[in-house]
Amino acid sequence: MKIAKTITELKTCLAEIGKDKTIGFVPTMGYLHDGHLSLINEARSQNDVTVVSIFVNPTQFAPGEDLDAYPRDFDRDSRLAEAAGTDLLFFPDPIEIYPAGASTFVAVEGAITRKLCGQSRPTHFKGVTTVVNILFNLILPTRAYLGQKDAQQVAVIKKMVRDLHLPVQIIVCPIVRDVDGLALSSRNVFLNLEERRQALILSQSLTAAKALYRAGEGRVKSLKDQIVSHISTMPLAIIDYVDILDFETLADIETITAPALAAVAVRFGSTRLIDNIIL
Repeated sequence: MKIAKTITELKTCLAEIGKDKTIGFVPTMGYLHDGHLSLINEARSQNDVTVVSIFVNPTQFAPGEDLDAYPRDFDRDSRLAEAAGTDLLFFPDPIEIYPAGASTFVAVEGAITRKLCGQSRPTHFKGVTTVVNILFNLILPTRAYLGQKDAQQVAVIKKMVRDLHLPVQIIVCPIVRDVDGLALSSRNVFLNLEERRQALILSQSLTAAKALYRAGEGRVKSLKDQIVSHISTMPLAIIDYVDILDFETLADIETITAPALAAVAVRFGSTRLIDNIIL
C-alpha cells in the first residue's frame, strides 16, 4: 500500500496507476472500524484500484463540537487499511485541502440539508460537500463508497453529484452493526459501559417501528411516536431528532406509500449517535 500525505504525492501515485484503471474511493475520517472495512472490501471487488482517504475535516465541525476530541490513530488505521487491500491511502494535513486564504465552499441548498442533522448542525453539510467535492476532484474516482448509516449525508452527496454532473458513481453500502445491534461508529469509543448499554435502544426502537409498519401501520406520526416512546425509556437518552421522511428526497410525508427513511439522533452523555432503518 502506498501512502500519500500531500497532493503532489497523491498525483504522482495516481499517475503511476494509469488512466485506464477503474478507481474505487472510500472517503473516511479515520479511526477505522468494520463498517469502513466493508466499504473497502466492496470497492476492491468492483474496481482495479482502491483509494482510501483519512481526513478529519474541520469545516464540517461547528465551534464547540468534537473536532479536537475526534478519535485519531493513523498507525492503526494504516495497518487496517492495508490489511483490507487498500492500494493507496491519502492522509493530508488540513493545509493541503484548504490552502491559506481558501474561502470557496460547495453547498447543497434546500430542505435536504436543513432537516435531521442539519437542524442542530446547520453548517455541517456545507463542510461535507465541500471536502467531498475537493477529494473527488483530486482523485477522480470511478465509484465512491458510502455507508447507509450516514443516510442524510449520502442523500446530500448524491444530489451534489447529480447537480454538478460529477463523473462518479455513488455506491451505498448497508449499515454494519455490532453483534448486539449497535451501529458501528468511530464515536462509539466515547461511550462508557452504561451509555453503550442504553444506546442499544436506537436499533431496538427502529426495529420495533419496522415491525409495526409491516403489521400495517403506515401513519408517520404513529410510527414516530412509538420510536420516541421506546428511546425515552432510557434515562440517559437525550433525543436530538426522530423523523420519517421519503427515502430518496428526504421530503416530509404523512403516510408511507414508498420507501421511507426512519432516522434518529440521540445523545448519551457527550456522545451523539445516529441510526436509521428503511421502511
